Amino acid sequence: MSDPKTILIIDDDRELVDGLRAVLERQGFRVLQAHDGHEGKNTIYTAKPDLVILDMMMKRMGGYPVLEHFKGKPDAPPMIMITANEGSRHKLYAEYLGVVNYIRKPFATEKLVEAVHKALATPDPEVVAEGAGV
Repeated sequence: MSDPKTILIIDDDRELVDGLRAVLERQGFRVLQAHDGHEGKNTIYTAKPDLVILDMMMKRMGGYPVLEHFKGKPDAPPMIMITANEGSRHKLYAEYLGVVNYIRKPFATEKLVEAVHKALATPDPEVVAEGAGV
């Protein structure tokens, strides 16, 4: 069996990070966390995660500078942006910077899990289990 995929969550909301960590670990992923963009950038370089989930707005450094830094870099991991911001210009800019998905808070955990599996091109265990009896 192969090693589990590693996901880095960059968000300053520790309660949200703890909740997402629990959900993603139950899905079989290895989860790392960073609480601002500076820490997140360093963790991307040192841990080389398979996927990054990052918040748009954080105190020290938000998600956009992280996206701008990694835009066009061949070794950059795919990134999913999560945000409470409703602006469509923000979504367009995030997409321009290369996010594979843009999810507005609050969101259903299932929506994020589905986005993670799609970004990593791994089958969702629950979907596979449901289809097993067909």
